[in-house]
Amino acid sequence: MMFTIGCGSDSGQSETDSTTAEENTEDPNTSEKSAPFPITVTDGTGEEITIETEPKTIVSVIPSNTEITYAIGQGDKLVAVDDYSNYPEETAELEKIGDQQLNVEKILALQPDLALVTEYQHQNNPDVLTQFKEAGTDVVVINSAESFDQVYESITLIGEVTGASDEAEQVVSEMKESLEVIKEKAKAVTEKKKVWVEVSPSPDIFTTGKNTFMHEMLESINAINTAGDQTGWVKMTEEEIVTLNPDVIITTYGYYVDNPTDAVLSRSGWDEVPAIKKQQVFDVNNDTVTRPGPRLIDGVETLAKLIYPDVFEK
Repeated sequence: MMFTIGCGSDSGQSETDSTTAEENTEDPNTSEKSAPFPITVTDGTGEEITIETEPKTIVSVIPSNTEITYAIGQGDKLVAVDDYSNYPEETAELEKIGDQQLNVEKILALQPDLALVTEYQHQNNPDVLTQFKEAGTDVVVINSAESFDQVYESITLIGEVTGASDEAEQVVSEMKESLEVIKEKAKAVTEKKKVWVEVSPSPDIFTTGKNTFMHEMLESINAINTAGDQTGWVKMTEEEIVTLNPDVIITTYGYYVDNPTDAVLSRSGWDEVPAIKKQQVFDVNNDTVTRPGPRLIDGVETLAKLIYPDVFEK
C-alpha cells in the first residue's frame, strides 16, 4: 500500500481500495469471533498474567474449574483433571493428576498450555507452580468462590484465559436469569421455614453461615438459615443444633455416608425438633450445593422443591 501511494498510480490505488473493500465485507464477524490473544488478566493472586496464544491443552486441579471449563465449551481442551472431577461424565476418560497433592511428573509430561490451579497450590506449592511455568505452561490461579458473584468472576476469568469470553458471559447470564426466576417464584412463600444445613456428619458437624453461597441459596428461596448468625463454614454440636428448632434439615454427605437421613432422624434427644417430628430431613447432591460452579443453580432448584414443594412443584 505504501508502494502504491508513493508511486501515485491511479490504477494501483483503485486496486488497493477494491481489495480493502473486499476484505471488509468478506466476513464481518471474523474479528469478533477470533480469540483476543495475547491477553493480560489479573488472576486470583492479584498478579497480572499474559497469555500469548489461545491454549490448546488444559489441566484442571479442582472440580469446579473442570465443570466451568466444560460449561463454556472448552472441555475438549482438557487433557487431565484432579481425582475428584466427576462431572460431566466425559471426565472419566481423562488422565487423573491427584488431589491437593498433585502428580507433578505426570502434569509436566503432558506439557499442557494452561493449568487452572487454586489458592491452595499458590500458597502451599509455589515451587511446583514455578516448575510448570518454567516448562512453558501458563498458570492461572482461580480464587475459592464464597458467593455467587465470586462464582461469576471465576467463570469470566476462565472464559478469558481459554478464549471463550462470549461463552462464559452466556453461562453467567443464564445463571443470573435462572436465579432471578427462582427468587420471583419464592415471593409466593407466605411462611418462611427455618433450615439447618449439615455439610458433614456427627461427631464433627459443620454447617454454613453467612458469607457463603449456600447461605445465599437459602435466602434466594425465602428460607431462614438457622446458622445465619455465624460466618463462613462453622462447627456446631448436636446440643447446639437442637436449640435452633429447624423446620427442615438438609444433609450433603450422602455420597460417602450410608443412609444419612436415617442417622439424623434417629439422633437421641432430637425427637421434638420440628424437622424430625415431620420427617423433613433430606440429603442432596453435594456437588450441586457446595461446588462453586454452574450447577449451583440446580442446587438452588433442588432446595426450593424440597423445602417449599407447595410453591416450587407447581
